[in-house]
Amino acid sequence: MSSAIELVNVTKAYRRYSGKQFATLKSALLQRSILRELRPSEVFPALTDVSFSVPKGSTYGLIGRNGSGKSTALKLVAGITKPTSGSVRVEGRVSALIELGAGFHPEISGRENVYINGIMLGLSRREVQARFDEIVDFAEIREFIDAPVKTYSSGMYMRLGFAVAIHVDPDVLLVDEVLAVGDEGFTHKCLDKFAEFRRRGKTVLLVTHSLGLVERFCDEALWLDAGRARDHGDPRRIIDAYLTAVEQSEEHILATTTAKAVAAAAAPAAAGDRSAGTREATSAQSGESELQDMFKAVEGRWGSREVEITEVVLLDGAGAPSFVFHSGEAMSVRLTVAAKAPESDFVFGVSLFNADGVCCYGTNTDMEQMASERLEGAGQVTFAIESLDLVEGTYKLDVAVHKRDGYPYDYHRLLYTFRVKSRTHDVGFYRPHHRWMFSGGIRFKPGAAS
Repeated sequence: MSSAIELVNVTKAYRRYSGKQFATLKSALLQRSILRELRPSEVFPALTDVSFSVPKGSTYGLIGRNGSGKSTALKLVAGITKPTSGSVRVEGRVSALIELGAGFHPEISGRENVYINGIMLGLSRREVQARFDEIVDFAEIREFIDAPVKTYSSGMYMRLGFAVAIHVDPDVLLVDEVLAVGDEGFTHKCLDKFAEFRRRGKTVLLVTHSLGLVERFCDEALWLDAGRARDHGDPRRIIDAYLTAVEQSEEHILATTTAKAVAAAAAPAAAGDRSAGTREATSAQSGESELQDMFKAVEGRWGSREVEITEVVLLDGAGAPSFVFHSGEAMSVRLTVAAKAPESDFVFGVSLFNADGVCCYGTNTDMEQMASERLEGAGQVTFAIESLDLVEGTYKLDVAVHKRDGYPYDYHRLLYTFRVKSRTHDVGFYRPHHRWMFSGGIRFKPGAAS
C-alpha cells in the first residue's frame, strides 16, 4: 500500500538566543557586534532522525510526553515548518486541525471569515458556498454568524475553526489535541466525524494525550520520546510500553519525594527536638481517641522513639519495592522496627489517605484485637493487602507504633506517597469488586465492559 505521509531521517533543530536584543538595526550596526550577538547560544533538537510512514486510508497516532516532538512532527507534515535535515513527503490535500481559527480576522463577521479561511485551506468560493450551511450548523453558531468574530467566546471561535477545517474534505487530516473545543455533545460530533473520515478511506494523523482515542481510532501508533522514535506498531502494544515507561518515571519522582519528606521529618529529632515533638503529639491527643485523630492528618513525624520505625517499604505483588500500583493488585507495607529496651505495650497502625488528606482506611493491631506481649530488639511488621481496591489517584501512607493508650513511640504521618493506576476512571476512592446484570431488552456491544 502506498504512503500518504512519509518522513525519512527527519531532524528538526531550533536555535536559542541569549544575547542582547537590539531595539533597531541602526543600534546594532553602531555597536558593531551584530554578528556576535546573532549567533545562537544553544541549538536543541525537537526531532532527531525520525522516520515513519502512514499508509493511505489509515489512521496513525503519535503519543509521548509534553516536549517529545509530537506537534513539531505534525507541523512538518503540514508544511508550517521545514526539517533541518531529512525529507517529508505528503500526497493529497492537507487540512490541519492544529491552530484552529489561526486565519480569522477579529473585526469581520464569522460569515466572512468562513469564506476567507476556506479559501486559505484550498477551497474555491463556490465550494465554500456549497458547504457553508453545513459548516455553520456543525459549529452551532448560526445566530451569531454575522457578528464580528471578536465578540465570540473562545469555544465558539474554536468550534468555527474546527468546522471549517473538517469540511475542507482533505485527503490527509492532521489533528493536534483539538477535541477540547466544545462541550461533551460537540466532542461526540467531532469523534463521529473522525469515524466518517475513516469509513471514507481518508488518512488521519492524530496527536493526543488521550490514549483511549489512539486505541479506538488508530491502526498504528508511534511513541516519541525526547524527539526520538522509541517504538511503533500495534496501538495497544505501544500504549502499554509507553505507560510502563511513564510508571518508571513516576516511581523515581515518588521515591525522591518520599525520601525528602522522611528526611525532613527526621531532622527535628536529629537536632535534639525529640522531646518537644513528643509533647506536641501528647497534647494534640488529649481528650481524643486515636481514630478521631486519624482524620486530623498533619504531615510530620513525632514520638519518643523508645520503639522506632527505621524503614518503611511498599511492596508489589511480587515482593519488589514500588511506588506505583494497579487497582485490584496486591500491595504490602513492610515496617522495620527497633526497640531500645524490651516493651510489652505496643500497637502497630496503618492508615491510607487520598491526596486531599481524607482518610480512606485506617486500622491497627489493637483494633483487630491483637494483644501485645513482647517487643525486643529489631523486627519487621508487614501489612499485606490482597487487593488494593482504590480508584486511580495519588495516596499517602500513615504508619505508627504506640502504646494502647495512644502514647506515641514513633508516628510517621503522610510521609509516604504512592500512586494507583487504572484503565477505568471511576470517581471516589474505593473500588469494590462488582459485576453488572441485565435482563429484558437491554443490550451492550461485546467487549463494552470488562
